Parts: sequence; structure tokens; C-alpha cells
Amino acid sequence: MALSAMFENPPTRTIDELKATLRLAAPLVGANLLQVAVFAIDVVFVARLGPQALAASALSVALFGLLMWSITGLVGAASPLIAAELGKRSHAVREVRRTVRMAGWAGMFAALLSMGFFLLGEPLMRLTGQQEGVIVLAVPFMHVLMWASVPMVLGALLRTVVATLGRPGVATWITGLAVVVNGLGNWVFVFGHLGMPALGLTGSALSSVVTACIMLGAYVVVIRSDRRLRRYRLFGRWWRPEWKRFVEVLRIGMPICATIIAEAGLFNGAAFLMGRIGEVELAAHTVVLQLASIAFMVPFGVAQAATIRVGLAYGAGDNAAIARAGWVALGLGIGFMTITALVMLLTPRFVMMLYIDPDAPANAGLVKLALQYIVVAAGFQLFDGAQAVGQGVLRGLQDTRVPMAIAMFGYWIPGLGTAVLLGLFTPLGGVGVWLGLLVSLIVVAGLILWRWLARGRLGLLPA
Repeated sequence: MALSAMFENPPTRTIDELKATLRLAAPLVGANLLQVAVFAIDVVFVARLGPQALAASALSVALFGLLMWSITGLVGAASPLIAAELGKRSHAVREVRRTVRMAGWAGMFAALLSMGFFLLGEPLMRLTGQQEGVIVLAVPFMHVLMWASVPMVLGALLRTVVATLGRPGVATWITGLAVVVNGLGNWVFVFGHLGMPALGLTGSALSSVVTACIMLGAYVVVIRSDRRLRRYRLFGRWWRPEWKRFVEVLRIGMPICATIIAEAGLFNGAAFLMGRIGEVELAAHTVVLQLASIAFMVPFGVAQAATIRVGLAYGAGDNAAIARAGWVALGLGIGFMTITALVMLLTPRFVMMLYIDPDAPANAGLVKLALQYIVVAAGFQLFDGAQAVGQGVLRGLQDTRVPMAIAMFGYWIPGLGTAVLLGLFTPLGGVGVWLGLLVSLIVVAGLILWRWLARGRLGLLPA
């Protein structure tokens, strides 16, 4: 019945929807991939400072990244709210401005809270048993990096807003600018060039702060100079509260935030499980997970586009357009991940060359394990794409609370339970941990897709 519903609309409408989704998704995917490059640059420069500095950076950035990603989910509530308003009325200037303002308030409050959390970084690291030398380097690094919180969150909000307002390409070139700025900043501040002192690890954190501020400034300049964006006057009356809209942002955004924490918590926890099994297992896990993360950027961009397309149809009260937008996005996301799964299965050593030399004798043990993990990773590509895009289409329907519960259940009960059981208590070891990740994604994807299929019976569609 689901597949037949997909084709109830004339083929030309489906093709038009496909084109519209691709126009939105392509630049967002590009921005996502470039964002990976921004973080990769930090690793390249910090790695030259030695393994202890790299470990301190990795711990700090893992904590910082988790908090920033979750807060980005909070302000991401602006996308379905704005799309719905534009679906109702294409000239909803005041409503769009109110949504952006209140999402900005929510994001700034959350970012300031996260800065307070970073001040507790030292006792947290001691509590988790980190080495003293790592703590000594990580604490000043975090105390500098935390100042990137507010500009990074506000930049993420404006990125969402400009894409929803029909300018997704802006995110691509601004993120490309960030790659250049962060590379230059690391070169200047870490090693001391252009008359600056060599700040070492702290210099990398300072580069991240400068990059976040420049990205925010670039979005402000674009919004104030672009004719389509300028008419919304997004920076007008930022001091004026709109409490009803603020509650709407929290209602939709907080579950997205919790969903991200639930998913990231499992995958970060998997690294700790691998560390208990062995160092080589952890290294192989890290390589394969990085490969899977790069592939994930594509369905993640499709999901962002799906939220906008479904949200526009939701605001217009067009149930046929909702179905068309949702199924097209799901087809794109799952279709791409099918291709990546085949590439992983057919050419595993080739894809590993992105991170390591698979033919080097020193990497033999790592490669042997990675080849086992990558088979499971290929399997979960399909389900990862399905759950990511499925979450996106449901967000377009402003449905986030039940998907949050699904994520918390799927990742932490069957997912973590299977990973612990098979990874620590059977000979499967690292493969067992990866099977736990696969189980979590199967459960979450299945329940999310069921909810999408049952959207009419569950009362998720506009009246």
C-alpha cells in the first residue's frame, strides 16, 4: 500500500519533487562534507604536536562536538516551523522573523549553559580516569574552545534559516570559506607564523573560535545583502520576546536535541567498549566509523532537505505533497546508501586508503579487523540512511517527541545491550560491538518508517 501511495501522483509531479529535493539537498550535502574537512584540518595540525596533544584534543573536541551538535538540533526546530509558515503563506515575513528570533534565544541560552559545562572539564576528565598529562593540555584547550559555542550555534541557526528560505548554496560556500580560514588559523596560531607566537594546542582552539566568528559574520553579511533574505529583516527587534513561539521552538527542538544525544552517546560508548577489548580493535573501529560517517553526510543532507519540503507541504495542508516529498527523500537517501554499501563490500581496501595504508605491514592487524567491521558497516548503511531521512520527514510534520522516544529505546536497549553482550561476553569481540550498532539502527529505522507509514492513522497530517 505504501508503494502504491507513492505513485498516486502524476509522474511529472514526482519528477518535479525529485528536482526540488535535489536542488535543496545537493548544496547541503556539500556543506556537510566540507564541515567534516573543517574538523579534519584540526587533526592534521594537532597530530604534528604529538600523541598526547592529539589525545587531549580528541577528548575535548568529542565533548564539544556532542554538545554543539545537540544544540544545533535544538535551533534546527526553526526549519520545520519556518517551512510550515511559508507553506501557509509565502509572504509570512513576521512569522519567519519571530521563529528565527526565538530559536536564536534558545540557542544562545543553551550555548551559554554549555560554556559553564566546559568549565567542569577538568573534574570530569579526572572522574573518567584520564592521564594527568592529557588533562594538563586539555583543560586550557577547552577553556579557549568554549568561546566558539555562541557564534557556532548562531551560525548553525542562520545556515538552517537561509536554506529554508531558498538559499541552500550559501551554506556550501561559507563552509568552504571556513575550511580555508581554519587551515590558515591553525598554521598561524599553532606554529606561530605572520608574527604570531606559537601557541601549540591552544592555538588550534583559538583558530576554531576565529573560524566560528567569521562564519557567523559571513551569514550576517549574506542575509543583509541578499534581496530575498533581506526582506525578512531577520535581525530586527532581537530583544523582543515572543513566548508562544519560544515554547514552540522548545517543543520541537528539545526532542531533536535528545535524539542526537541518544545516538551520539551510543556511538561514543561503542569506542569505550572497543577500548576495553583492545587498542588495535579501537583503531580499526575508528577508521571504519570515520568511513561510515563520511557516507552519512549525504542522507543527512537529504534529511535536512526533506524537513523543508515536507514542512512546506504540511503548512499548505497538502497531504499528497507531503507523501510525495517524503517518499522521494527516502528513495534518495536509501538509494545512495545502497551504493555506498556495495562500494564497502566490493572494494573495502580501496575505501580504507582514505585513512590508512592497507598494504603497510605495520597495519596488518588493524586491516584484518577493519575488513570484518566494514562488512557489518555496509549492512547498516541502508538502515542509517533510512532512519536519518525518516527522522527528517517526520520533523517536517513537526513530529519529534515520539521519534525521540524511539531513538532512546532503540539505541540504548537493544543496541547497547547487544553490543555489550556480544562484544564483551562472546568471542565475537569487536564484531559483536558492530552488530550491536547494526541492531540499534534496524530497530530505530523500522519504527521510524512504521510511524511515517501510519502518519494518517496517528493524526500527524494537517486537518
